[in-house]
Amino acid sequence: MSTIASTAHNLHLTKPRAVLGATVMALVANLILWLIGLASGGSFEMTDQGKVASVAPGGVITLTVVPLLVGLSLAMLISLKWEPIIRIAQVVGAVFALGTIALTIAADFDAASTVTLALMHVVVAASVVVALEAVRRSPSN
Repeated sequence: MSTIASTAHNLHLTKPRAVLGATVMALVANLILWLIGLASGGSFEMTDQGKVASVAPGGVITLTVVPLLVGLSLAMLISLKWEPIIRIAQVVGAVFALGTIALTIAADFDAASTVTLALMHVVVAASVVVALEAVRRSPSN
């Protein structure tokens, strides 16, 4: 057994830990991106029905944590009875996260906010794929 496989095996990564860990890591990454976006001059404000609305930091937290926890938890629970859902959920989750970048581009954010928010979608997409791979590889629990 290789060192990498041995180390990974000793981590005892359970399915719930994979879901929670990926969610926390994505949130931390997205908050760091938000800070970088602020430093780059992003306002994270858009006009919604004639009113200025801010999507940060509350929106960043909510729109990172809720979709990941709900989607990953649902896939994890279904996988207990039907494991093929993992691969399907990886594709659907990543496509959905990347596809919603179009909504960010369509909104009237400034350039720094648009780029930063788009990168946050990429973080969520990557988190879905990595977390569900960890769920797939973890022992049944």
